Amino acid sequence: MRSRYSSFWEKVKPTGMQSVIMLVFSVISISIMLILGIVMYLRFSASSRQEMIQSTQKLMEQAGENLEDYLIGMRQISDALYYNVIKENDFSDQDKEIQRGMSLLYAANRDRLKSIAIYNQYGSLMAAEPVASQKEDPDVTRQDWYVQAVSEMENMHFSTPHIQNLFDDDAFRYYWVISLSRVVELTNYGEPQSGVLLVDMDYSGISRMMKQINAPANGPYYYLCDGNGRIIYHMRQIQISNGLFRENSRAAAAHRDGVYDEVFEGERRKVIVNTISYTGWKLVGVIPYSVFTSGMFDTRYFIVMLMLLMAMMLGVVNRVVSVRISSPILKLNTSVIEYEAGEKPEIYIGGSMEIRHLGHSIQQSYEQIDMLMRKIVLEQTERRKSELEALQSQIHPHFLYNTLDSITWMIEGEKNDEAVFMISQLAKLFRISLSKGRTVIRIEDELQHAVSYMNILKVRYKNSFSISFDVAPELLSCCTVKLILQPLLENAIHYGVVGMDDCGEIVVTGRVSDKMAVLSVTDNGIGMSAEEVSCLLTDSGRVHGHGSGVGLVNVNNRIQILFGKEYGLVIESEPDEGTTVSIHMPLIPYTEENRKILEKGQRTGNEGW
Repeated sequence: MRSRYSSFWEKVKPTGMQSVIMLVFSVISISIMLILGIVMYLRFSASSRQEMIQSTQKLMEQAGENLEDYLIGMRQISDALYYNVIKENDFSDQDKEIQRGMSLLYAANRDRLKSIAIYNQYGSLMAAEPVASQKEDPDVTRQDWYVQAVSEMENMHFSTPHIQNLFDDDAFRYYWVISLSRVVELTNYGEPQSGVLLVDMDYSGISRMMKQINAPANGPYYYLCDGNGRIIYHMRQIQISNGLFRENSRAAAAHRDGVYDEVFEGERRKVIVNTISYTGWKLVGVIPYSVFTSGMFDTRYFIVMLMLLMAMMLGVVNRVVSVRISSPILKLNTSVIEYEAGEKPEIYIGGSMEIRHLGHSIQQSYEQIDMLMRKIVLEQTERRKSELEALQSQIHPHFLYNTLDSITWMIEGEKNDEAVFMISQLAKLFRISLSKGRTVIRIEDELQHAVSYMNILKVRYKNSFSISFDVAPELLSCCTVKLILQPLLENAIHYGVVGMDDCGEIVVTGRVSDKMAVLSVTDNGIGMSAEEVSCLLTDSGRVHGHGSGVGLVNVNNRIQILFGKEYGLVIESEPDEGTTVSIHMPLIPYTEENRKILEKGQRTGNEGW
């Protein structure tokens, strides 16, 4: 592990690392800009579409009001003719009064009317204005306006546009009209009888109003149809009549007032429907989706220019940030690599507060390691101390290298909060692991070391396991050999809970039992057989290479060297049930005098702890 990561960092140049950070920042920035640009475009597009729909609705409302006013005027003409002329006179002897009334109404509304006619229940013409001769037997009873009036006598009926063909015209001029027909009550010789009143409106009035709101080709357009979908006005009415163009008017006529999406002949479009009062006519507005997209050209251009400007600004910012982030950590890593190579450089201390703190901690740790090594050499004559330090010397700084590598990748990935947490936990871990070169520390400090160690591993393993501590308060101020919980926790992780389908659980407990301090590490991992348990403390070949590399055998030997053969490790395990490793030590209060006695190996067994 150490050689692999060391060779990797030796190959990485500062500029290369800065390029990687800048590339990562650039990818993130570009991704954010693309997402932002797409969101902005969709937002503007939706807003523009909604504004166009609302403006179309307002235009249609205004046009609908104009059409309604026009049609209401025609209804008023019909009502005035019926109630003021027809009902007040008898056709048998007051035909001149009836004709005079019709002439007055026609003259007052000449710009909107083409003709007025009254027919009896048999289809015979009773009166007409302007006065004209009726064509030879036009059989009005079969015409749509007459049939509609008779079939629904209580209503007024508006026909679709047609050529007025009831009367002869000497100039051979025929006009497009819309007929308003209704059943009326006639009086003839004092006897009431039913008839039909026909008012022919000039179609050009409606045509002019519709032309005013229709835009040029390839834009929104508007048409008018009746309740059955028959076209009353369309800007392409001639093409529709000749079969060169089709309109989805029947579907529009079936809709209630509102806005609808439809796909007609492969074209997606918005359809807005507005009903004209009293008639059942539908004023329909059609907005092809191509109109929406063509209107967004300026918006797309603005968003593209904005994104290009942001990209240039972010390029400069990314460059500055990548240099500031990568430079201190690379310098610190380079000085650590040089130290590992046997040189004695000054550990780089600079950059952010966390990096400076880490540099100070590493510098102090190396200084303490040097001091401890010198002390070991000077105390070679003391067998117990020599054996104890020899076992401790088997600890390799793999954990430090891996943690530094993790911190480096966190900083590169902009996980600054996690990096700060890792650095602070590493600093606490080093303070306790160094302990001013002491071998014997308080159980409280050993537990703090274990907490910092597990906090670091939980980050590295992405919280794939849980850890809890339950230690009796009376044990916290007792003596222990330092760095004995870490190897047990390491084994619980690597050989117990890592790789489990469910979340692994590790519990650290501490109790007083038979005047001994007992610290236990329990996991719910895969466990092992009794044969494997019996070999753990006797087979030194089982010492693995993960983490510190101390292993259970070395922990057991260190405890026995310091406290005696009656103490050490006790292992309990069952397959698929988990494993518990207990540390048995004498219950010795921590004092400076007791620490010195234990570290010098002068314990005689009569100290009376």
